[in-house]
Amino acid sequence: MDSLGQLNRALTITKKNILIYYLKGPVIIFGVLIPVFFFLTFIVGGKHLPWSFLISGLTSMTVFFTATSVSPVIMPWEAQMNTLERLIASPVSIYAIIIGDMLASVGFSLLITIIPIILALTTNITITDPLIFVLGVMLAAICFLALGSLLSTPRTNLPSNIMMLSSLIKFPLVFISGIFIPLESMGWGNYIALFSPLTYLMDIVRYSMQGVHTYPLIIDIVSLLLFTIIFFIASIKLHEATSHTEYREV
Repeated sequence: MDSLGQLNRALTITKKNILIYYLKGPVIIFGVLIPVFFFLTFIVGGKHLPWSFLISGLTSMTVFFTATSVSPVIMPWEAQMNTLERLIASPVSIYAIIIGDMLASVGFSLLITIIPIILALTTNITITDPLIFVLGVMLAAICFLALGSLLSTPRTNLPSNIMMLSSLIKFPLVFISGIFIPLESMGWGNYIALFSPLTYLMDIVRYSMQGVHTYPLIIDIVSLLLFTIIFFIASIKLHEATSHTEYREV
């Protein structure tokens, strides 16, 4: 199958996913409402923290939750509607299917992330290094959507099963990544934070909005790249291994 043809099929899948899944309940809840509720709770309990730190946390959470909210919904929902089997049986490679899902995820993420950026700019927060900020956000969005694709590999036709699994992974990552407590104040928790890709996005956003960072920026960028490669390869391999497995309701 030619690469250009597969790219066109991937873009068609992306368009289909945008039209169907952007307004689905799980996507709105996990991609929009949860970051908002976390942020509001954070404001009430974190009055001693600077506003720039709060906005940095909101921006990082928004990128994380939006990028990981679309892909985990698509596979089980299409299995439930009996359209996934037809898609797999068509002349579309598993790469095209996954890339189509990922492009829809990154589009949703970048679209919603504009909101906290506007909030930051309207509250006199200056993004001191726009290039690093944009690079970090885009790289992190790609990394997180690869994670979202990885979370969608279990074979089930019930979206709630995938949502439960993704929550068990995503929520702990939020609490260990310096979103609510600055990394420099986490003590031994810094060692755990190293294993979360969200940590490195938060460090980049804090540098861009506050001028402070815990790790060298090159470490942040390289770490996000490594996580992206790991998640993407694992997602491809698992989807290939399970593409012909029967979908289960439980």
